Amino acid sequence: MRYITFALAKGRLANKAMEMLGEMGIFCEEMKDKDTRKLIFVNEELGLRFFLAKANDVPTYVEYGAADIGIVGLDTILEEGRKLYEVADLNVGKCRMCVAGPLSAKELLGSGKLIRVATKYPNIAKDYFYNQLHQTVEIIKLNGSIELAPIVGLSEVIVDIVETGSTLRENGLEVLEEIVPLSARMVVNQVSMKMESERINAIIKGMREVIEKRNAAK
Repeated sequence: MRYITFALAKGRLANKAMEMLGEMGIFCEEMKDKDTRKLIFVNEELGLRFFLAKANDVPTYVEYGAADIGIVGLDTILEEGRKLYEVADLNVGKCRMCVAGPLSAKELLGSGKLIRVATKYPNIAKDYFYNQLHQTVEIIKLNGSIELAPIVGLSEVIVDIVETGSTLRENGLEVLEEIVPLSARMVVNQVSMKMESERINAIIKGMREVIEKRNAAK
């Protein structure tokens, strides 16, 4: 029996994903050792392998078949634009992708004026401004604190993930538009879905049941 391989986005999301998999009877004892230097973790009994990856890399591993199943945020899926099947919304890690800036910048959105947009998510920003607001913008890719850009005059607005909005408010900024609600998703390699349909569909079914049970308990 070949292994079904999971790629999990490192950090809190991987922990939440393993909790949910545990609720459907999928465990991996090797992953509980916090001091291990192993990169691949195996449950031989179930024929499953797991590895942790940077969030941005998870869709790549899944598209190219290095992983059959991935668990990662929708923001990463949209930004990377890889060919894969999105099969479940885990309903965890909820936040929003937003356009934010000083209130005075609100009138610039959809105005037709050329504005500068700072973001870690250039593809999501381009898609939103070009295809939804029909506005030409200059995208400035940043990797650090995006909120700094409009404060120091680098850009008029930013496109970024917003959870509570407290960092924005503390810096005199606010949400001007919501682009899309975000949460963690399960994705599947397109070939794996055909070749291992029975096993993968059983995993998807189990995950959907866990999600429904959790939603009902809220």
